[in-house]
Amino acid sequence: MSLRFTVSKSDGDRRPSDIQGEVNQLFEGDEPNTSTAAEGEDAAGTDVVVVLKGDSNPKESSPFINSSDAAAEKSQQYDGKNMALFEEEMDTSPMVSSLLSSLANYSNLPQGSKEHEEAENNEAESSRKKPVKAPQLGTLMGVYLPCIQNIFGVILFLRMTWLVGIGGVVGTFVIVFMCCTTTMLTAISMSAIATNGVVPAGGSYYMISRSLGPEFGGAVGICFYLGTTFAGAMYILGAIELLLIYIAPKAAIFPLEGLEGAEAEAALLNNMRVYGTILLFSMATVVFVGVKYVNKLALVFLACVILSILAVYAGVIKTGIDPPEFPVCLLGNRTLVWKTFDVCAKTIESANGTVTTQLWRMFCDSPLLNATCDKYFTANNISQIQGIPGVTSGILTENLFGTYYEKGDLIARNYMESAEDQDDPLTNANRYVLADIASYFTLLVGIYFPSVTGIMAGSNRSGDLRDAQKSIPVGTIAAITTTSFVYMSSVILFGACIEGVVLRDKFGEGVHGNLVIGTLAWPSPWVIVIGSFFSTCGAGLQSLTGAPRLMQAIAKDGIVPALRIFGHGKANGEPTWSLLLTACICEIGILIASLDAVAPILSMFFLMCYMFVNLACALQTLLRTPNWRPRFKFYHWALSFLGMSLCLTLMFLCSWYYAIIAMLIAGSIYKYIEFAGAEKEWGDGIRGLSLSAARYALMRLEEGPPHTKNWRPQLLTLVSTDSEQNIEQPRLLSLTNQLKAGKGLTIVGTALVGSYLENQEQTQRAEQALRKLMETEKVKGFCQVTVSSNLRDATSHLLQASGLGGLKHNAVLVSWPRNWRQGDEHQTWRNFVELVRETTAAHLAMLVPKNIAAFPSNGERFTEGHIDVWWIVHDGGMLMLLPFLLKQHKVWRKCKIRIFTVAQLDDNSIQMKKDLTTFLYHLRIEALVEVVEMHDSDISAYTYEKTLVMEQRSQMLKQINLTKNEREREIQSITDSSRGSIRRKNPAAVTTQLSVTEEPVAASKEEKPEEEVQLIHDNTTPTTPATPATLLTPTEGAKSPGEQVQMTWTEKCDGEPAKPPGAATPEGIKDIFNMKPEWENLNQSNVRRMHTALRLNEVIIKKSSEAKLVLLNMPGPPKNRSGDENYMEFLEVLTDGLNRVLLVRGGGREVITIYS
Repeated sequence: MSLRFTVSKSDGDRRPSDIQGEVNQLFEGDEPNTSTAAEGEDAAGTDVVVVLKGDSNPKESSPFINSSDAAAEKSQQYDGKNMALFEEEMDTSPMVSSLLSSLANYSNLPQGSKEHEEAENNEAESSRKKPVKAPQLGTLMGVYLPCIQNIFGVILFLRMTWLVGIGGVVGTFVIVFMCCTTTMLTAISMSAIATNGVVPAGGSYYMISRSLGPEFGGAVGICFYLGTTFAGAMYILGAIELLLIYIAPKAAIFPLEGLEGAEAEAALLNNMRVYGTILLFSMATVVFVGVKYVNKLALVFLACVILSILAVYAGVIKTGIDPPEFPVCLLGNRTLVWKTFDVCAKTIESANGTVTTQLWRMFCDSPLLNATCDKYFTANNISQIQGIPGVTSGILTENLFGTYYEKGDLIARNYMESAEDQDDPLTNANRYVLADIASYFTLLVGIYFPSVTGIMAGSNRSGDLRDAQKSIPVGTIAAITTTSFVYMSSVILFGACIEGVVLRDKFGEGVHGNLVIGTLAWPSPWVIVIGSFFSTCGAGLQSLTGAPRLMQAIAKDGIVPALRIFGHGKANGEPTWSLLLTACICEIGILIASLDAVAPILSMFFLMCYMFVNLACALQTLLRTPNWRPRFKFYHWALSFLGMSLCLTLMFLCSWYYAIIAMLIAGSIYKYIEFAGAEKEWGDGIRGLSLSAARYALMRLEEGPPHTKNWRPQLLTLVSTDSEQNIEQPRLLSLTNQLKAGKGLTIVGTALVGSYLENQEQTQRAEQALRKLMETEKVKGFCQVTVSSNLRDATSHLLQASGLGGLKHNAVLVSWPRNWRQGDEHQTWRNFVELVRETTAAHLAMLVPKNIAAFPSNGERFTEGHIDVWWIVHDGGMLMLLPFLLKQHKVWRKCKIRIFTVAQLDDNSIQMKKDLTTFLYHLRIEALVEVVEMHDSDISAYTYEKTLVMEQRSQMLKQINLTKNEREREIQSITDSSRGSIRRKNPAAVTTQLSVTEEPVAASKEEKPEEEVQLIHDNTTPTTPATPATLLTPTEGAKSPGEQVQMTWTEKCDGEPAKPPGAATPEGIKDIFNMKPEWENLNQSNVRRMHTALRLNEVIIKKSSEAKLVLLNMPGPPKNRSGDENYMEFLEVLTDGLNRVLLVRGGGREVITIYS
């Protein structure tokens, strides 16, 4: 491949050779030579064409934006003032003049046979690249004649008369009409696609793949390749059949003389295999040596075809005037093989009297008149009829309807009586003409259809046409019209001219071994025999030339990784490896050795190809894609659908099992490309169909919420990223995969802080990181990144805007904020609580895994263990559904489900267990059931102390977040009111200059036990407790934005005013650590909640400490925001000491049902 661009000489001080030299040096990595810059004044103002030789990888070049030409135009200087308004966009939006010039010079011709010939002829001048001449072929030479040559083939000469004889004129005409209609409708669809823009060389494969996408394109392209390859095998078998039966029967390696039945058939097949392999090797060698020889012989082969057809028409005309002498010998109504006898009679009269003939000796044991003869021979007379009675004989009426045979049946003349005993066995079978295969209507369809293939020959040469958009439709449709007329007229004329027994005689055994169509030709049968032999050889060469190039095009597209090796070839681009593969596949067809068996195989592949051409046109028309603007206007989607339906019908008519095999092959290739192939975006119709189907489905989803039976968690998974946009909680996506098992909707979202315009690069990095992790964790879904001025708003935007129409998330999966007690993480837990409130307001379910790092990856397996569900309040059944979904995944499959529920003092625990067991039975969920009784008990001193520490911590957090001025006002207020209580009704959002530090959670857990023991055992004496490690120590710190916190004073949940601790002076701030635990002043609501959390935690640890996963109801946040930090503390206490916890909050609707 070479890139050509123009360097304009504007300074007039360098010669063209200098510029070329500089370019060469630049691309070799050297510094450009500027020593000769003063030479060459006379060359000023000239343009220099610089040729850059690139790699040979095929790229789908485009003359539009961002193409190589457009990139070259970037280097031009736009000195004019008229374009100043757009000068900053010149690199992405080229000027109209440059666009039009690149369009005018646009050419996208891959190296075809013409270039191969030039490369071979000019090997000595390989250093100089000759410019490729513009294609000059018109409609006649470029499309019409190649189509004629490819459509007329071996079937017309070897099987057409037999088809008419077996199927009758009416049946065969129906077959021909169906097949020709199919190809005409396909040609109309193909013309529409071919005229919808420039079609580079590659023809049908290019059109299908770019219209239906890489998966369909690859599958159908390979089917088309296999069809073309098997066509080569069929043509070779046809040529060998002509050679061994009609031209040189003596050349058979396995002689047929004296053999009968299966032995004779096996000998013929072996001859076909040996000679077929020899001919295939010879043809492959010719193609390998040089395509130019094939192309030069193409006109000779075409002349043979046309002359042969003209000879047939001339012979038909002659039969009306003077029918030729081709007698057929009948014994009764049975046709005799006319090979070993000369006279069609039992006896002849001579001067010596009655003498027996050679025919007599064939059926009798001696030449004497009193010899013992075959019963049928004795009972019936010998008669001789004219094999070709002529077009005016009226024989057409006898040939109107078909006669189908089983294998081995006698070819007998209709409407003629014979004396035979049905009980007598058939003797001397080799003396009669027999049916070599069982025949039926669908078989005839499969054998005939290859004779109408070849309509793609014009589009395959699109790169060589002067005006492809005009020539392809006109030439192809004209060729199909011509060939259809020839085929249909042939059916009628053969039926009107030739005797029925001769038509049904496939190999012409009854007419001295002549080719049946040859008996009709004028001036001699040899015109047809020799002409058809050369035309079949030519068609075989064309197939062996075209098929490797098709495979090379598929391989170079890179959509099928396993075929990449076949994209390589000789230095001039000849597809050597593809040719080798084609020859091997072709050999398979030759080993089948039967023309009648190979024909239906290639019919399947061609029909599938044509079906998808029609589908492509219909899809593009119905979807009305903006780029669908064909110059050819005589098409309609209904015609394309009709053509597609005909193709499908013909496939199953030909052979239903071949059709299924072909579809399985295409389907397998499709799935292989889908999973392993390269991703290509070709603007194909399937993408448009997907969009239309998606829009339709989304509109249907809008009609109402899903039924409870169809409810499944459609997850919005919220993850956080670090400064490098790496995902901080990868195990969240593992849990997502385990919950979803590839079903339903999954959106993985993350939020970034800042301005979108300034953070586009970070956004792209974050999106790439999400996609990569989703691919690693096998999460099928979408990713979304939002940017906002703060994290809270960005998360809220994700929650509100994710999804489309009815395809929205109904559950949010977010990780528990770890280290939330640390001072610099205060905004994290505030955001978390707000997120809980928003999901509740939006009626979304919420899943919060705690200790997410301890959750299993997708590669781990639990061989035993339990998933424990603590069903405390009913939330619509989420707690029942989630463990069932988890058990569908291989990680959790061997775990057992245990369901615990809590009974109060007045509950009947035995009845509760029975009811819950029945409920689970109706839900079809297998689980162990246990009811835990929790009796009322006094609130312990530890509960009071825990609540007091929590409230002190809460008040201290508020205190240290006061600004200096507010602290001074606080001191003054306390002094004036003698340390009275303070109520602030108007909260103010302020920032602090203090940093908050906290020991890690693990450390605080280690230091708690002593204090807890003291509090529990010494609960009678209200002693001053030791300062817990979880209390915060205010210190002066950095003023980084990350440490700015919000502070508000609000009323408590129960309406009591918040009470700041005793002192407010700098010395007084320390006094909060020495406060007495005045339990009677504690918020009783908080005390009750702490009591519940501690009791539940105690019971859960007792029952589920060894469980692999604990699921429990997540209580809602307080309505008053002043208790948010207390809410976090309650949840922490509730789940303390558990390894893996999944907090679940329902979305306010039932998600599981007992009904079918």
